[in-house]
Amino acid sequence: MTATVSTIVAPEGSLEVLSQQEVERLRDTSAKGLHDLLRRCALAVLNAGTPTDDSRQVLETYKDFEIQVIQEDRGLMLKLDNAPAGAFVDGHMIRGIREHLSAVLRDIVYVANEIQHGGRFDLDSTDGISNAVFHILRNAGTLHAGERPNLVVCWGGHSISREEYDYSKSVGYQLGLRGLDICTGCGPGAMKGPMKGAHVAHAKQRNRKGRYLGISEPGIIAAEAPNPIVNELVIMPDIEKRLEAFLRIAHSIIVFPGGVGTTEEILYLLGVLLHPDNRDIPLPVIFTGPAHSAEYFRQIDTFIRYALGDDAAKRYRIIVDDPEAVALAVRDGVRKLTEYRREQDDAFYYNWRLSVPVDFQRPFHPTHEAMAALALDTSLPVFDLAANLRRAFSGIVAGNVKETGIQAIEEHGPYRLSAEPGLMAQLDVLLQSFVAQSRMKLPGSHYQPCYVLE
Repeated sequence: MTATVSTIVAPEGSLEVLSQQEVERLRDTSAKGLHDLLRRCALAVLNAGTPTDDSRQVLETYKDFEIQVIQEDRGLMLKLDNAPAGAFVDGHMIRGIREHLSAVLRDIVYVANEIQHGGRFDLDSTDGISNAVFHILRNAGTLHAGERPNLVVCWGGHSISREEYDYSKSVGYQLGLRGLDICTGCGPGAMKGPMKGAHVAHAKQRNRKGRYLGISEPGIIAAEAPNPIVNELVIMPDIEKRLEAFLRIAHSIIVFPGGVGTTEEILYLLGVLLHPDNRDIPLPVIFTGPAHSAEYFRQIDTFIRYALGDDAAKRYRIIVDDPEAVALAVRDGVRKLTEYRREQDDAFYYNWRLSVPVDFQRPFHPTHEAMAALALDTSLPVFDLAANLRRAFSGIVAGNVKETGIQAIEEHGPYRLSAEPGLMAQLDVLLQSFVAQSRMKLPGSHYQPCYVLE
């Protein structure tokens, strides 16, 4: 039987009071209420550290878990029933987990009130969506005016080898020695390694203000729960706003080995950077991993060049098995970015000049019909193809680890994707390599493909 704890805790600084209407929405178990969303995200945070990437398994394991918001005269309290015992020590919730739980509550309430139902943002327009992303990040306290650019976004898989994890940690260490902070998707694997390495380096440099920012979204947080190094957590409302947030705040991007989720991020990044309005915007991008990952990046590079062309490959640099060279390249790239922002009188903390096409912003719901309807053809404009490929990989992520996607696959069978023969062959080679290298699920897990290529 799984050990659980029932208790009442106070949020850690994110919210002190809520209105009666906000409390009622958090208690509302109907489709219009926020209770189910709060319960799922809270459970993911409380279950951090458990080796699973199946969000439905987490919910089934703790099917008796409940969370209720209590508004008392002295402030806000959270009543937890049958919460994972690993979140507590000697009957007290671990402080970092309490901070993450508070961040979940803060972002759910803010997004519901101000973004989705406040009427302030036109979520059908590109400017309205970018403004919404900005306000969510600002409300979370992640935008620091007056500080020099030093935030490195690190992407990579949760299911990676020990050698790849240790390498990501070494890169983080070299970045931390140079005063650079880390932002990742907040989960395990290549999302945890750079933070852990930077944390040690910051300690050596007596840098007590190191930032380890994790950005997640409700559909993925249970499969990639925040790792314990994360000291700032933001929950964006969907994957598209999460990806835009990464690009808006990044001063450099490093891509470690990963699977379909990492490929989705790469396609989003390159699709945006290839937009003509972004031609002159500097953003250093480096693909890196240990020596045995060279073939992985060769396959990624081959796929990108075939699908998006050689111009896409000019936007990144591949460095294999050299953490110090990666850190030096990032340092130099950030210096150039800083000079550009100063010349353009642009903010350091949010890249307003970046143009994000609306096709990269609109939420994609990977139903079987939507996946089958994706146009995957190299005759399409490069931005359209990148957007559709990003959607295809997003759907595979959903089928692999998200509760709704897993359920859809069980009910209707695998997603069906069709493409022109050449692109289909490239896609098949790439996906088969991910399966062979155990990049689809955690090591030791059996992987049943959630897609069929036609």
